[in-house]
Amino acid sequence: MQRKAVRRTLPGIAMLTALVAGAAGLTGCTSGSGKGSTSDSKAGGSSAAPAQPGKYRILPAPCKAGADSKRLKAMLPAADSLTPEQRDQLYAGTADASYDGDRRVGCRWTAQTPEETRLLSVGFERVVSYDRAVASDDDKARQVYVRQLTDAHLPFPGPSLNPTPAATTAGTPAAPPAATAPATAPATAPSGAPGSGSPSPAGSPSAPPAELGSRVLEGLGTEAFIDDKLSPAGATAAQSRTVRIVFRTSNVIVTLEYSVQPALPGTVPSSAETQDKARQLAQALVERLGE
Repeated sequence: MQRKAVRRTLPGIAMLTALVAGAAGLTGCTSGSGKGSTSDSKAGGSSAAPAQPGKYRILPAPCKAGADSKRLKAMLPAADSLTPEQRDQLYAGTADASYDGDRRVGCRWTAQTPEETRLLSVGFERVVSYDRAVASDDDKARQVYVRQLTDAHLPFPGPSLNPTPAATTAGTPAAPPAATAPATAPATAPSGAPGSGSPSPAGSPSAPPAELGSRVLEGLGTEAFIDDKLSPAGATAAQSRTVRIVFRTSNVIVTLEYSVQPALPGTVPSSAETQDKARQLAQALVERLGE
């Protein structure tokens, strides 16, 4: 009786063992499948982290940034007739109306004397990318800068329009080289004529000062250019010169405009002097942003 009982239980144990092994196999397949789907899900749903915000979150006070009293007095000579209060008001500047001081600010100055009128303006724009997964603030600012460079009809990227360096080591624009003299001169040139070697008659007009022109600038912010425009000459109107410097530092674009308008016809503002004063102020603005 005992042997029969044992024989009956053995098949049941074997069947139970087979079922457990099968279940374990199914569980392993299910587990393997689950791991694969998890891996696929992570691979398919992965995305690049958005770019960090630009370096600048706020903008400086435009009427005080880089424009100290000494520099402003050199750029904007005041008339002798002004009272001390009027001088203070002149150099304090007038801030541009702005509805968002963290995105766009500016300031303007005007100085008038019997000899000329000088205008100066400085503007700051903080560029923000609304989708930093596509473009960073710096990338967006560079797009704005390149658009302004294109509007000024300057090449980008490319060398300076002048064959000479844009500036000396001291930061002063270098004048173009003098024109090469002709290989041969007339054998019998009248006195005072070109090539005669004699000085020009008294009262004859001298050669106009060299024009530095518009060009891409080096060593000013991340990238920069200067736009120099001289108004057409007229019989009764003097020629005015306007120098505009645009430079980018990270996600901030600065625009500086400096105009000299003489009162007397025939007077031409110097390209070198006007550009030099504008560049000195632009460099001060770069240093102010770097603080």
